[in-house]
Amino acid sequence: MPPVELRRVRDPLANVPTPQPRGTVADSFALLDPARTAVITGAGVSTDSGIPDYRSPGSPPRSPMTGQAFRASDANRQLYWARAYVGWERYQLFRPNSIHRDLAALIPGPVITQNVDGLHSEAGSRSVVELHGSLHRVICLSCGRVYTRGWTQLALAELNPGFLATANVTPIDVETNPDGDVELAKVDGFRVPNCPACGGLLKPDVVYFGESVRPEVASAAEHAIEDADAVLVLGSSLAVHSALRLVRQAVRAGTPAVIVTDGPTRADDLATVRVVDRVAPYVTAWRHAVT
Repeated sequence: MPPVELRRVRDPLANVPTPQPRGTVADSFALLDPARTAVITGAGVSTDSGIPDYRSPGSPPRSPMTGQAFRASDANRQLYWARAYVGWERYQLFRPNSIHRDLAALIPGPVITQNVDGLHSEAGSRSVVELHGSLHRVICLSCGRVYTRGWTQLALAELNPGFLATANVTPIDVETNPDGDVELAKVDGFRVPNCPACGGLLKPDVVYFGESVRPEVASAAEHAIEDADAVLVLGSSLAVHSALRLVRQAVRAGTPAVIVTDGPTRADDLATVRVVDRVAPYVTAWRHAVT
């Protein structure tokens, strides 16, 4: 089947005004007991590790794979897996930054993240709710078996000997997209493995644009919000409904919400305290304030 055209993601923040501070950093700290705070993190938490995001000022327009496109044709799956195969070598080099480490030291309860990089767990967070899944896992769309990304990388390498040379790219130096893949000019002839158990299609265990969060994951996030005395949003524009609805849930229940990011969000009007700043210095200051 021919590839489905990958369209640019519509930006729900296109007409959102520049954020204005509400309250102070000290006001926010007064609301945030680490033992009773639900933390929601977005891409702005991992940019300090070198992983690009979709909406930072100056970010290039991107056309990520959608769930519909991935399922629609062999050509689209070939395109995704070829790009992911090259990008994974560099993606594995990304490491937790000070934000991940500070949160691991501060938060005993679950960290709710929109990120698919696994860096919260690597930093030592004891409980992580991955709203959008993880690039470190691959799932069969037919039988549901889950494989490691490392196994998939070996399978791709065995099926495509010499591909890196013909693609004329150096994995360590090539620019990585937010989803771990890279831009490639040619993917002709690239072969994609199927599930060794049932022959089904293999897909990264992530929520693509246009897909829904798994019910059990959504439920875990909702329970974390219900149990919290405050909600702290770090580095997320809340452009995606999966995280925005959690903030709305908290506000409906009368739970204070603190939002920290240097760009606009879709919940700026809901924030009890709105800090317009980079995330790393804020979290470091919070850790110093409570330890």
